[in-house]
Amino acid sequence: MEGEMAFFDAAEVMKELRETFASGKTKSYEWRVSQLKALIKLAEYHEGEIVEALRSDLSKPELESFLHEISLMKTSCQLALTELRSWMAPEKVKTSMTTFPSSAEIVPEALGVVLVISAWNYPFLLSLDPVIGAIAAGNAVVLKPSEIAPATSSVLAKLLGQYMDSSAVKVIEGAVPETTALLEQKWDKIFYTGNGKVGRIILAAAAKHLTPVVLELGGKSPVVVDSNTNLKVAVRRIIAGKWGCNNGQACVSPDYVITTKDFASELIDMMTSELEVMYGKDPLESNDLSRIVNLNHFNRLTKLLDDPSVSGKIVHGGQRDVSNLKIAPTLLLDVPEDSLIMNEEIFGPLLPIITVNKVEDSINVIKSKEKPLAAYLFTNNKKLKEEFITSVSAGGLLINDTTMHLAVHTLPFGGVGESGMGSYHGKFSFDAFSHKKAVLHRSLAGDFTARYPPYTPRKQRLLKALLNGSLLGIIRVLLGWEE
Repeated sequence: MEGEMAFFDAAEVMKELRETFASGKTKSYEWRVSQLKALIKLAEYHEGEIVEALRSDLSKPELESFLHEISLMKTSCQLALTELRSWMAPEKVKTSMTTFPSSAEIVPEALGVVLVISAWNYPFLLSLDPVIGAIAAGNAVVLKPSEIAPATSSVLAKLLGQYMDSSAVKVIEGAVPETTALLEQKWDKIFYTGNGKVGRIILAAAAKHLTPVVLELGGKSPVVVDSNTNLKVAVRRIIAGKWGCNNGQACVSPDYVITTKDFASELIDMMTSELEVMYGKDPLESNDLSRIVNLNHFNRLTKLLDDPSVSGKIVHGGQRDVSNLKIAPTLLLDVPEDSLIMNEEIFGPLLPIITVNKVEDSINVIKSKEKPLAAYLFTNNKKLKEEFITSVSAGGLLINDTTMHLAVHTLPFGGVGESGMGSYHGKFSFDAFSHKKAVLHRSLAGDFTARYPPYTPRKQRLLKALLNGSLLGIIRVLLGWEE
Protein backbone atom coordinates (compact mmCIF):
# COMPACT_ATOMS: atom_id res chain seq x y z
CA MET A 1 0.00 0.00 0.00
CA GLU A 2 2.79 2.39 0.89
CA GLY A 3 4.65 1.71 -2.35
CA GLU A 4 2.91 1.25 -5.63
CA MET A 5 -0.47 2.75 -4.80
CA ALA A 6 0.67 5.62 -2.59
CA PHE A 7 1.61 7.64 -5.68
CA PHE A 8 -1.11 6.50 -8.06
CA ASP A 9 -2.28 8.97 -10.70
CA ALA A 10 -6.04 9.32 -10.24
CA ALA A 11 -6.48 11.05 -13.59
CA GLU A 12 -4.59 8.23 -15.35
CA VAL A 13 -6.71 5.58 -13.63
CA MET A 14 -9.85 7.42 -14.72
CA LYS A 15 -8.56 7.76 -18.29
CA GLU A 16 -7.96 4.02 -18.59
CA LEU A 17 -11.37 3.17 -17.15
CA ARG A 18 -13.11 5.67 -19.44
CA GLU A 19 -11.42 4.05 -22.43
CA THR A 20 -12.47 0.60 -21.26
CA PHE A 21 -16.07 1.69 -20.78
CA ALA A 22 -16.11 3.48 -24.14
CA SER A 23 -14.99 0.24 -25.83
CA GLY A 24 -18.34 -1.27 -24.77
CA LYS A 25 -16.96 -4.48 -23.32
CA THR A 26 -18.38 -3.97 -19.81
CA LYS A 27 -21.87 -3.68 -21.29
CA SER A 28 -21.96 -7.22 -22.67
CA TYR A 29 -23.85 -9.91 -20.79
CA GLU A 30 -20.85 -12.27 -21.16
CA TRP A 31 -18.40 -9.85 -19.55
CA ARG A 32 -20.69 -9.18 -16.60
CA VAL A 33 -21.20 -12.92 -16.03
CA SER A 34 -17.46 -13.63 -16.23
CA GLN A 35 -16.70 -11.01 -13.58
CA LEU A 36 -19.46 -12.17 -11.23
CA LYS A 37 -18.26 -15.77 -11.53
CA ALA A 38 -14.72 -14.58 -10.80
CA LEU A 39 -15.92 -13.01 -7.54
CA ILE A 40 -17.50 -16.30 -6.45
CA LYS A 41 -14.26 -18.17 -7.26
CA LEU A 42 -12.26 -15.60 -5.34
CA ALA A 43 -14.40 -16.17 -2.24
CA GLU A 44 -14.40 -19.97 -2.55
CA TYR A 45 -10.70 -20.46 -3.26
CA HIS A 46 -9.46 -17.95 -0.67
CA GLU A 47 -11.93 -18.32 2.18
CA GLY A 48 -9.18 -19.07 4.71
CA GLU A 49 -7.17 -16.03 3.66
CA ILE A 50 -10.23 -13.77 3.92
CA VAL A 51 -11.16 -15.15 7.37
CA GLU A 52 -7.59 -14.60 8.54
CA ALA A 53 -7.60 -10.99 7.31
CA LEU A 54 -10.87 -10.33 9.17
CA ARG A 55 -9.39 -11.91 12.30
CA SER A 56 -6.33 -9.68 11.96
CA ASP A 57 -8.37 -6.51 11.51
CA LEU A 58 -11.20 -7.14 13.98
CA SER A 59 -10.63 -10.46 15.80
CA LYS A 60 -13.85 -11.41 14.03
CA PRO A 61 -15.02 -14.96 14.90
CA GLU A 62 -14.76 -17.33 11.94
CA LEU A 63 -18.49 -18.10 11.99
CA GLU A 64 -19.36 -14.39 11.77
CA SER A 65 -16.82 -13.91 8.98
CA PHE A 66 -18.38 -16.71 6.98
CA LEU A 67 -22.05 -15.97 7.70
CA HIS A 68 -22.03 -12.17 7.59
CA GLU A 69 -19.36 -11.51 4.98
CA ILE A 70 -18.32 -14.37 2.70
CA SER A 71 -21.65 -16.19 2.47
CA LEU A 72 -23.71 -13.01 1.98
CA MET A 73 -21.34 -11.84 -0.75
CA LYS A 74 -21.57 -15.17 -2.60
CA THR A 75 -25.37 -15.19 -2.26
CA SER A 76 -25.53 -11.67 -3.68
CA CYS A 77 -23.31 -12.72 -6.59
CA GLN A 78 -25.33 -15.87 -7.29
CA LEU A 79 -28.58 -13.91 -7.32
CA ALA A 80 -27.13 -11.44 -9.84
CA LEU A 81 -26.02 -14.33 -12.08
CA THR A 82 -29.45 -15.95 -11.90
CA GLU A 83 -31.42 -12.76 -12.53
CA LEU A 84 -29.07 -10.79 -14.78
CA ARG A 85 -30.86 -11.41 -18.09
CA SER A 86 -34.19 -10.26 -16.69
CA TRP A 87 -32.59 -7.23 -15.00
CA MET A 88 -30.93 -6.21 -18.28
CA ALA A 89 -34.08 -6.69 -20.39
CA PRO A 90 -35.99 -3.56 -21.43
CA GLU A 91 -39.24 -3.14 -19.48
CA LYS A 92 -42.30 -2.64 -21.69
CA VAL A 93 -44.64 0.10 -20.46
CA LYS A 94 -48.03 1.42 -21.55
CA THR A 95 -48.47 4.49 -23.74
CA SER A 96 -51.37 6.92 -24.02
CA MET A 97 -53.84 8.02 -26.66
CA THR A 98 -51.73 11.17 -27.08
CA THR A 99 -48.90 9.25 -28.78
CA PHE A 100 -51.05 6.63 -30.59
CA PRO A 101 -49.84 4.59 -32.43
CA SER A 102 -46.76 3.95 -30.29
CA SER A 103 -44.94 1.62 -27.91
CA ALA A 104 -42.62 2.42 -25.02
CA GLU A 105 -39.92 0.78 -22.94
CA ILE A 106 -37.50 1.55 -20.15
CA VAL A 107 -33.98 0.48 -21.05
CA PRO A 108 -31.47 0.07 -18.19
CA GLU A 109 -28.04 1.30 -19.17
CA ALA A 110 -24.73 1.44 -17.31
CA LEU A 111 -23.84 4.81 -15.81
CA GLY A 112 -20.16 4.58 -16.78
CA VAL A 113 -17.25 4.70 -14.35
CA VAL A 114 -18.21 4.47 -10.67
CA LEU A 115 -16.42 4.74 -7.33
CA VAL A 116 -17.13 2.54 -4.31
CA ILE A 117 -15.69 3.71 -0.98
CA SER A 118 -16.24 1.00 1.62
CA ALA A 119 -16.28 0.66 5.41
CA TRP A 120 -14.00 -1.08 7.91
CA ASN A 121 -16.58 -2.95 10.03
CA TYR A 122 -17.60 -5.47 7.34
CA PRO A 123 -14.64 -4.79 5.08
CA PHE A 124 -15.12 -7.77 2.75
CA LEU A 125 -18.91 -7.69 2.28
CA LEU A 126 -19.33 -3.91 2.21
CA SER A 127 -16.55 -3.61 -0.36
CA LEU A 128 -17.82 -6.25 -2.77
CA ASP A 129 -21.60 -6.07 -2.42
CA PRO A 130 -21.81 -2.66 -4.15
CA VAL A 131 -19.17 -3.79 -6.68
CA ILE A 132 -21.47 -6.71 -7.60
CA GLY A 133 -24.23 -4.21 -8.41
CA ALA A 134 -21.86 -1.98 -10.38
CA ILE A 135 -20.56 -4.90 -12.48
CA ALA A 136 -24.03 -6.41 -12.98
CA ALA A 137 -25.18 -3.04 -14.34
CA GLY A 138 -22.22 -2.95 -16.78
CA ASN A 139 -19.99 -0.29 -15.25
CA ALA A 140 -16.25 0.07 -14.84
CA VAL A 141 -15.48 0.46 -11.16
CA VAL A 142 -12.86 1.60 -8.67
CA LEU A 143 -13.01 0.14 -5.17
CA LYS A 144 -11.40 2.11 -2.34
CA PRO A 145 -11.34 -0.20 0.73
CA SER A 146 -11.03 1.25 4.22
CA GLU A 147 -7.49 1.72 5.48
CA ILE A 148 -8.81 1.09 9.04
CA ALA A 149 -9.05 -2.62 8.07
CA PRO A 150 -5.61 -2.89 6.39
CA ALA A 151 -5.33 -6.69 6.21
CA THR A 152 -8.65 -7.02 4.37
CA SER A 153 -7.83 -4.04 2.16
CA SER A 154 -4.58 -5.74 1.14
CA VAL A 155 -6.31 -9.08 0.45
CA LEU A 156 -8.97 -7.34 -1.67
CA ALA A 157 -6.32 -5.52 -3.71
CA LYS A 158 -4.41 -8.74 -4.29
CA LEU A 159 -7.36 -11.00 -5.10
CA LEU A 160 -9.26 -8.58 -7.33
CA GLY A 161 -6.00 -7.97 -9.17
CA GLN A 162 -5.70 -11.72 -9.78
CA TYR A 163 -9.32 -12.61 -10.59
CA MET A 164 -10.95 -9.55 -12.13
CA ASP A 165 -10.52 -7.69 -15.43
CA SER A 166 -8.02 -5.07 -14.29
CA SER A 167 -8.82 -2.79 -17.22
CA ALA A 168 -12.32 -2.30 -15.81
CA VAL A 169 -12.15 -3.16 -12.08
CA LYS A 170 -9.45 -1.56 -9.95
CA VAL A 171 -8.66 -1.42 -6.25
CA ILE A 172 -6.96 1.70 -4.90
CA GLU A 173 -5.60 1.33 -1.38
CA GLY A 174 -4.66 4.22 0.86
CA ALA A 175 -6.06 6.76 3.30
CA VAL A 176 -7.24 10.38 3.13
CA PRO A 177 -4.81 11.58 0.40
CA GLU A 178 -5.78 8.74 -1.94
CA THR A 179 -9.50 9.18 -1.27
CA THR A 180 -9.18 12.94 -1.80
CA ALA A 181 -7.41 12.39 -5.14
CA LEU A 182 -10.16 10.00 -6.24
CA LEU A 183 -12.91 12.45 -5.22
CA GLU A 184 -11.37 15.13 -7.44
CA GLN A 185 -12.23 13.05 -10.50
CA LYS A 186 -15.58 13.19 -12.31
CA TRP A 187 -17.38 9.93 -11.58
CA ASP A 188 -20.72 8.75 -12.90
CA LYS A 189 -21.73 7.63 -9.40
CA ILE A 190 -20.15 7.45 -5.97
CA PHE A 191 -21.23 4.81 -3.46
CA TYR A 192 -20.05 5.40 0.11
CA THR A 193 -20.58 3.37 3.27
CA GLY A 194 -19.57 5.00 6.54
CA ASN A 195 -20.46 7.93 8.79
CA GLY A 196 -22.29 11.19 8.23
CA LYS A 197 -19.22 13.39 8.73
CA VAL A 198 -17.35 11.81 5.82
CA GLY A 199 -20.64 11.47 3.93
CA ARG A 200 -20.93 15.26 3.87
CA ILE A 201 -17.39 15.58 2.49
CA ILE A 202 -18.21 13.09 -0.27
CA LEU A 203 -21.48 14.82 -1.12
CA ALA A 204 -19.70 18.19 -1.35
CA ALA A 205 -17.05 16.72 -3.68
CA ALA A 206 -19.71 15.04 -5.81
CA ALA A 207 -21.70 18.28 -6.12
CA LYS A 208 -18.84 19.93 -8.04
CA HIS A 209 -19.41 17.45 -10.89
CA LEU A 210 -23.16 16.89 -10.38
CA THR A 211 -22.29 13.28 -9.55
CA PRO A 212 -25.13 11.24 -8.03
CA VAL A 213 -24.33 9.45 -4.78
CA VAL A 214 -25.52 6.63 -2.59
CA LEU A 215 -24.68 7.26 1.06
CA GLU A 216 -25.05 4.26 3.38
CA LEU A 217 -24.64 5.84 6.80
CA GLY A 218 -25.98 4.81 10.20
CA GLY A 219 -27.57 6.42 13.21
CA LYS A 220 -29.05 5.36 16.50
CA SER A 221 -31.16 2.31 15.67
CA PRO A 222 -33.72 1.78 18.47
CA VAL A 223 -35.23 -1.46 19.79
CA VAL A 224 -38.63 -1.28 21.44
CA VAL A 225 -39.38 -4.23 23.74
CA ASP A 226 -43.00 -4.67 24.79
CA SER A 227 -43.89 -6.82 27.79
CA ASN A 228 -46.29 -8.66 25.47
CA THR A 229 -43.58 -10.76 23.81
CA ASN A 230 -41.56 -13.95 24.18
CA LEU A 231 -38.86 -12.33 26.29
CA LYS A 232 -36.20 -15.04 25.99
CA VAL A 233 -36.39 -15.14 22.18
CA ALA A 234 -36.47 -11.34 22.01
CA VAL A 235 -33.38 -11.02 24.20
CA ARG A 236 -31.43 -13.65 22.26
CA ARG A 237 -32.23 -11.86 19.00
CA ILE A 238 -31.19 -8.50 20.43
CA ILE A 239 -27.89 -10.03 21.61
CA ALA A 240 -27.33 -11.61 18.17
CA GLY A 241 -27.95 -8.26 16.45
CA LYS A 242 -25.83 -6.26 18.90
CA TRP A 243 -22.85 -8.27 20.15
CA GLY A 244 -23.15 -11.08 17.60
CA CYS A 245 -22.65 -8.55 14.81
CA ASN A 246 -19.02 -7.53 15.20
CA ASN A 247 -19.50 -6.61 18.90
CA GLY A 248 -21.86 -3.77 18.07
CA GLN A 249 -19.68 -2.35 15.30
CA ALA A 250 -22.40 -2.58 12.65
CA CYS A 251 -24.51 0.16 11.08
CA VAL A 252 -27.76 -1.68 11.91
CA SER A 253 -26.77 -2.81 15.41
CA PRO A 254 -29.34 -2.02 18.10
CA ASP A 255 -28.10 1.29 19.51
CA TYR A 256 -30.47 1.63 22.46
CA VAL A 257 -33.48 -0.19 23.92
CA ILE A 258 -36.77 1.36 24.98
CA THR A 259 -39.06 -0.50 27.36
CA THR A 260 -41.49 0.34 30.15
CA LYS A 261 -40.39 1.15 33.69
CA ASP A 262 -42.37 -1.84 34.96
CA PHE A 263 -40.70 -4.29 32.58
CA ALA A 264 -37.09 -3.02 32.65
CA SER A 265 -35.82 -5.16 35.54
CA GLU A 266 -37.22 -8.34 33.98
CA LEU A 267 -35.60 -7.44 30.64
CA ILE A 268 -32.23 -6.71 32.27
CA ASP A 269 -32.29 -9.97 34.25
CA MET A 270 -32.95 -11.97 31.08
CA MET A 271 -30.26 -10.08 29.12
CA THR A 272 -27.70 -10.58 31.89
CA SER A 273 -28.50 -14.29 32.05
CA GLU A 274 -28.37 -14.84 28.26
CA LEU A 275 -25.18 -12.81 27.84
CA GLU A 276 -23.50 -15.08 30.38
CA VAL A 277 -24.75 -18.18 28.53
CA MET A 278 -23.34 -16.89 25.23
CA TYR A 279 -20.11 -15.20 26.28
CA GLY A 280 -19.30 -16.70 29.69
CA LYS A 281 -18.65 -15.13 33.07
CA ASP A 282 -15.61 -13.27 31.68
CA PRO A 283 -16.61 -12.06 28.20
CA LEU A 284 -13.19 -10.44 27.69
CA GLU A 285 -11.84 -14.00 27.39
CA SER A 286 -14.49 -15.06 24.85
CA ASN A 287 -13.32 -15.91 21.33
CA ASP A 288 -16.83 -15.17 20.06
CA LEU A 289 -16.60 -11.40 20.53
CA SER A 290 -14.83 -9.17 18.02
CA ARG A 291 -12.42 -6.61 19.39
CA ILE A 292 -12.76 -2.86 19.00
CA VAL A 293 -11.18 -1.99 15.64
CA ASN A 294 -8.43 0.35 16.94
CA LEU A 295 -7.30 2.46 19.89
CA ASN A 296 -9.11 5.59 18.64
CA HIS A 297 -12.45 3.81 18.69
CA PHE A 298 -11.62 2.15 22.04
CA ASN A 299 -10.91 5.59 23.52
CA ARG A 300 -14.09 7.00 21.98
CA LEU A 301 -16.20 4.25 23.60
CA THR A 302 -14.34 4.64 26.91
CA LYS A 303 -15.18 8.35 26.84
CA LEU A 304 -18.88 7.51 26.43
CA LEU A 305 -18.70 5.14 29.42
CA ASP A 306 -16.66 7.48 31.63
CA ASP A 307 -19.07 10.39 31.21
CA PRO A 308 -19.94 11.26 34.86
CA SER A 309 -23.66 11.23 34.04
CA VAL A 310 -23.36 7.73 32.57
CA SER A 311 -20.72 5.81 34.57
CA GLY A 312 -23.09 5.22 37.49
CA LYS A 313 -25.78 3.78 35.22
CA ILE A 314 -23.99 0.51 34.34
CA VAL A 315 -26.12 -2.47 35.38
CA HIS A 316 -24.07 -5.16 33.66
CA GLY A 317 -20.59 -5.40 32.14
CA GLY A 318 -18.33 -2.40 31.70
CA GLN A 319 -15.07 -4.38 31.86
CA ARG A 320 -12.39 -3.33 29.40
CA ASP A 321 -8.94 -4.48 28.32
CA VAL A 322 -7.02 -1.79 26.47
CA SER A 323 -4.09 -4.09 25.60
CA ASN A 324 -6.44 -6.35 23.58
CA LEU A 325 -8.89 -3.58 22.62
CA LYS A 326 -11.77 -5.48 24.20
CA ILE A 327 -14.85 -4.08 25.93
CA ALA A 328 -17.41 -6.44 27.46
CA PRO A 329 -21.11 -6.30 26.56
CA THR A 330 -22.40 -3.47 28.72
CA LEU A 331 -25.96 -2.59 29.77
CA LEU A 332 -26.83 0.87 31.10
CA LEU A 333 -30.18 1.84 32.59
CA ASP A 334 -31.82 5.26 32.22
CA VAL A 335 -28.83 7.28 31.05
CA PRO A 336 -29.69 10.99 30.64
CA GLU A 337 -31.17 11.99 27.28
CA ASP A 338 -28.62 14.79 26.94
CA SER A 339 -25.60 12.51 27.53
CA LEU A 340 -23.09 11.91 24.75
CA ILE A 341 -23.99 8.21 24.57
CA MET A 342 -27.59 9.14 23.64
CA ASN A 343 -26.58 11.73 21.06
CA GLU A 344 -24.05 9.98 18.88
CA GLU A 345 -24.03 6.57 17.22
CA ILE A 346 -22.44 4.15 19.70
CA PHE A 347 -20.99 1.64 17.21
CA GLY A 348 -19.72 -0.66 19.92
CA PRO A 349 -20.75 -3.05 22.73
CA LEU A 350 -22.58 -0.50 24.93
CA LEU A 351 -26.38 -0.73 25.12
CA PRO A 352 -28.38 1.93 26.99
CA ILE A 353 -31.90 0.98 28.13
CA ILE A 354 -34.38 3.87 28.24
CA THR A 355 -37.65 3.52 30.15
CA VAL A 356 -41.06 5.03 29.42
CA ASN A 357 -44.37 4.88 31.31
CA LYS A 358 -46.21 3.02 28.58
CA VAL A 359 -44.79 1.27 25.53
CA GLU A 360 -46.64 3.57 23.07
CA ASP A 361 -44.51 6.47 24.40
CA SER A 362 -41.45 4.82 22.80
CA ILE A 363 -42.60 6.02 19.38
CA ASN A 364 -42.35 9.67 20.46
CA VAL A 365 -38.83 9.02 21.82
CA ILE A 366 -37.76 7.65 18.43
CA LYS A 367 -39.45 10.49 16.52
CA SER A 368 -37.63 13.08 18.65
CA LYS A 369 -34.31 11.94 17.17
CA GLU A 370 -32.84 11.82 13.65
CA LYS A 371 -34.20 9.06 11.40
CA PRO A 372 -32.18 5.87 12.00
CA LEU A 373 -30.98 3.25 9.53
CA ALA A 374 -33.08 0.58 11.25
CA ALA A 375 -35.77 0.38 13.93
CA TYR A 376 -36.83 -2.78 15.74
CA LEU A 377 -39.94 -3.76 17.69
CA PHE A 378 -40.62 -6.88 19.76
CA THR A 379 -44.32 -7.37 20.48
CA ASN A 380 -47.33 -9.60 19.90
CA ASN A 381 -49.62 -6.56 19.96
CA LYS A 382 -51.06 -6.09 16.47
CA LYS A 383 -52.17 -2.51 17.09
CA LEU A 384 -48.68 -1.53 18.37
CA LYS A 385 -47.08 -3.12 15.29
CA GLU A 386 -49.34 -1.13 12.99
CA GLU A 387 -48.68 2.14 14.84
CA PHE A 388 -44.92 1.49 14.78
CA ILE A 389 -44.92 0.86 11.02
CA THR A 390 -47.09 3.90 10.33
CA SER A 391 -45.35 6.36 12.67
CA VAL A 392 -41.63 5.46 12.70
CA SER A 393 -39.50 6.67 9.80
CA ALA A 394 -36.29 4.68 9.34
CA GLY A 395 -34.29 3.10 6.56
CA GLY A 396 -35.90 -0.24 7.40
CA LEU A 397 -38.14 -1.71 10.08
CA LEU A 398 -38.04 -5.20 11.55
CA ILE A 399 -40.70 -6.68 13.80
CA ASN A 400 -39.61 -9.37 16.30
CA ASP A 401 -35.96 -9.63 15.23
CA THR A 402 -32.89 -7.50 14.56
CA THR A 403 -30.64 -7.05 11.49
CA MET A 404 -32.19 -9.94 9.51
CA HIS A 405 -33.89 -7.66 6.96
CA LEU A 406 -30.46 -7.32 5.34
CA ALA A 407 -30.70 -10.92 4.14
CA VAL A 408 -33.94 -10.37 2.19
CA HIS A 409 -32.83 -9.42 -1.32
CA THR A 410 -36.33 -8.31 -2.36
CA LEU A 411 -36.16 -5.48 0.22
CA PRO A 412 -34.17 -2.30 -0.48
CA PHE A 413 -31.45 -1.57 2.07
CA GLY A 414 -30.64 2.08 2.66
CA GLY A 415 -31.18 5.05 4.90
CA VAL A 416 -33.39 8.11 5.07
CA GLY A 417 -32.46 11.60 6.25
CA GLU A 418 -29.32 11.49 8.40
CA SER A 419 -29.01 7.72 7.95
CA GLY A 420 -28.32 8.03 4.24
CA MET A 421 -29.74 8.24 0.73
CA GLY A 422 -30.23 5.65 -1.99
CA SER A 423 -30.49 1.90 -1.50
CA TYR A 424 -29.11 -1.42 -2.72
CA HIS A 425 -29.27 -5.25 -2.30
CA GLY A 426 -30.65 -7.62 -4.93
CA LYS A 427 -32.09 -5.83 -7.96
CA PHE A 428 -31.87 -2.56 -6.03
CA SER A 429 -28.05 -2.85 -6.39
CA PHE A 430 -28.42 -3.20 -10.17
CA ASP A 431 -30.79 -0.22 -10.23
CA ALA A 432 -28.44 1.87 -8.07
CA PHE A 433 -25.77 1.69 -10.78
CA SER A 434 -28.10 1.95 -13.80
CA HIS A 435 -29.79 4.78 -15.64
CA LYS A 436 -33.40 4.02 -16.58
CA LYS A 437 -33.51 5.32 -20.13
CA ALA A 438 -36.97 6.20 -21.45
CA VAL A 439 -37.55 5.08 -25.06
CA LEU A 440 -40.70 5.84 -27.10
CA HIS A 441 -41.27 4.18 -30.50
CA ARG A 442 -43.75 5.88 -32.85
CA SER A 443 -45.11 4.81 -36.19
CA LEU A 444 -44.69 7.11 -39.18
CA ALA A 445 -48.21 6.17 -40.22
CA GLY A 446 -51.29 8.09 -39.09
CA ASP A 447 -49.57 11.46 -38.67
CA PHE A 448 -51.71 13.78 -36.55
CA THR A 449 -51.68 17.13 -38.38
CA ALA A 450 -53.52 19.05 -35.64
CA ARG A 451 -50.23 19.40 -33.72
CA TYR A 452 -48.66 21.49 -36.53
CA PRO A 453 -49.12 25.20 -37.30
CA PRO A 454 -51.06 27.07 -38.43
CA TYR A 455 -53.12 26.67 -35.25
CA THR A 456 -56.83 26.95 -36.07
CA PRO A 457 -59.86 26.91 -33.76
CA ARG A 458 -60.75 23.45 -35.11
CA LYS A 459 -57.27 22.11 -34.32
CA GLN A 460 -57.51 23.59 -30.86
CA ARG A 461 -60.85 21.91 -30.20
CA LEU A 462 -59.50 18.60 -31.52
CA LEU A 463 -56.35 18.74 -29.35
CA LYS A 464 -58.37 19.69 -26.26
CA ALA A 465 -60.70 16.75 -26.82
CA LEU A 466 -57.73 14.43 -27.32
CA LEU A 467 -55.87 15.61 -24.22
CA ASN A 468 -59.06 15.46 -22.14
CA GLY A 469 -59.53 11.86 -23.26
CA SER A 470 -62.97 12.66 -24.72
CA LEU A 471 -63.71 10.21 -27.53
CA LEU A 472 -67.11 11.87 -28.11
CA GLY A 473 -65.43 15.27 -28.34
CA ILE A 474 -62.96 13.98 -30.95
CA ILE A 475 -65.80 12.51 -33.02
CA ARG A 476 -67.79 15.78 -32.82
CA VAL A 477 -64.83 17.81 -34.11
CA LEU A 478 -64.02 15.33 -36.87
CA LEU A 479 -67.67 15.32 -37.99
CA GLY A 480 -67.83 19.09 -37.89
CA TRP A 481 -70.43 19.24 -35.15
CA GLU A 482 -69.77 22.61 -33.60
CA GLU A 483 -70.39 23.28 -29.90
